[in-house]
Amino acid sequence: MKLVGIVGTNSSESTNRRLLQYMKQHYREQAEIEICEIDEIPVFDEPEDKTAPQAVQVLSDKIAASDGVIFATPEYDHSIPAVLKNVIEWLSYTTRPLINKPVMIIGASLGALGTSRAQAHLRQILEAPELKALIMPNVEYLLGRALEAFDDNGNMVYEDKAKELDNDFTEFLSFVKLTEKLTANSKFFEISKQFSWKQVANGEDM
Repeated sequence: MKLVGIVGTNSSESTNRRLLQYMKQHYREQAEIEICEIDEIPVFDEPEDKTAPQAVQVLSDKIAASDGVIFATPEYDHSIPAVLKNVIEWLSYTTRPLINKPVMIIGASLGALGTSRAQAHLRQILEAPELKALIMPNVEYLLGRALEAFDDNGNMVYEDKAKELDNDFTEFLSFVKLTEKLTANSKFFEISKQFSWKQVANGEDM
């Protein structure tokens, strides 16, 4: 199984990146996880021809070719980072690769509470008509005190959180396989890709 892990920040010292790196190594026998950075994505400017910049297109192609996506998001001011929202704006306005794509949301934070508010906001965003990602339900993986969560070799030192992640990741792999069967018909995907708020405003059927 091939998965894409998106680091939801442009920080060079991100604990969410470390979390994805841990998952890539720890679950290498179960899935191939390609970690994608977003620091080279330009600021969204709503191009008239809806053509994606090269960096956006590269990320979009990787998402489209994957079996599923893992978003690892920090929490800034009770929400997701602006750079992550910027990436999502590009994807929703141009290529729309997240439609029908299985998604797992995780998050690491320096404090004890994790990233629950940011994850809740990200779920809402990814359910927008232009995105329509298939988000794994009933799972909210929150890694608090993330600076102390990994040893020098990148292994997670919190045994309870490592076990929790094992269970969540196993569930996600099953979720990916299930959604693949449910979305075998591409008709819904094509209809969703053509969604337009202008058509909705004009009362047109999609």
